[in-house]
Amino acid sequence: MYIPEHFRVQDRSAALAFMRSNPFAILVSSASQSPFATHVPVVIRDYGERLIIRGHVAKANPHWKVLQDHSTCLIIFHGPHAYISPSNYETREAVPTWNYAAVHVYGSAKTFADPEQLLGILRDLIPTFETAYEQQWDSLSGTYQQRMLSHIVGFEVSVTRIEAKFKLSQNRTRKEQQQIIDSLAASSDSAVSGTARLMSERGLGLKNEKQ
Repeated sequence: MYIPEHFRVQDRSAALAFMRSNPFAILVSSASQSPFATHVPVVIRDYGERLIIRGHVAKANPHWKVLQDHSTCLIIFHGPHAYISPSNYETREAVPTWNYAAVHVYGSAKTFADPEQLLGILRDLIPTFETAYEQQWDSLSGTYQQRMLSHIVGFEVSVTRIEAKFKLSQNRTRKEQQQIIDSLAASSDSAVSGTARLMSERGLGLKNEKQ
């Protein structure tokens, strides 16, 4: 990913926090004829020097077969984004741009279809997205559970590299940053207002100048 230095996020904890806040990611692999991508929820497990990303795909989805043949993969975590009008700038000699945040994670994947291993992934996913569902899942018949498990294939990616880019007008003046934040925050579109919130969280704008 192309990252100008003023948009690069070096803080590993900030990248991990962003990934956990945006767990519906894009898993990308290089297949034999063309790239292959799957949109999928994932869980992140941080073991210090070792970072693991886990999830599952439908057995009918050929992506798991691609991972078996080409284990190297990319997982894209994407967050809020918004069009930035040059009307927010103090000079007329300006052009539009787009603010966004994304984290690209590279690693090596392995797949598995063993029921016990798949249950392990579910024990990660369920409390991450809906803790209350765990009781319902446990109450389902073993026959139904096994049938559902037979329709998925799990994957686990051992992370080798993380690239984080937060393009949030860091190259503009504090006054311009604040004008952008105020403009975006007024939007009813959650992706747009979320961009304003992320800018504020990153300490941008006049209101954060003394913090």
